[in-house]
Amino acid sequence: MTAARTTDQLLRASGAELAQALAGGRPLAAATVAGWTYHGTSLGLPAWLERLTWKTFAKAFVREPDGTVRGWNVRCEQDDPPTWRPRTRGGRPVTFGHFQVLATGDHLLLDYGRGGNRRGDPTAAVRDPLVALDAEGHRLLGRSLLAIAGRQVKTPSYFVLERGAPVEHVATPPRPA
Repeated sequence: MTAARTTDQLLRASGAELAQALAGGRPLAAATVAGWTYHGTSLGLPAWLERLTWKTFAKAFVREPDGTVRGWNVRCEQDDPPTWRPRTRGGRPVTFGHFQVLATGDHLLLDYGRGGNRRGDPTAAVRDPLVALDAEGHRLLGRSLLAIAGRQVKTPSYFVLERGAPVEHVATPPRPA
């Protein structure tokens, strides 16, 4: 499977095909994603697990004054067809899973352990390598890994991100407990 596959083709891809597409993706700079919200679609998880969690979500990325790029996940209403309409609480989007964006050379790494999440938040163990599927960085492919005892453990969870609108709501990371 080449990196240029459509989202529909990625939705039908096997775990091995998704791994191949991730390996064949293009590196990108953190500046490419800064300031943008990306529409996310979960790939590779069993349907029963998606029903318990979500199929669609959003990721937002911003550049901090010191030049670092950080981001967070946005819970979306699970509309069919997908609209990536954020769930809200008190008039604000529901956000979770804050991360720092690190450049590794061959991919970006979304490091939830450096995202300022509360102590005990299970997302702190998540590390998402992220590559571009196109030259512009408008379509991205990622995979969720878990950092356990100094090792990165692969999960069956992949996701595709498609550039949406500029970031409108800048979420503040929760204070670590």
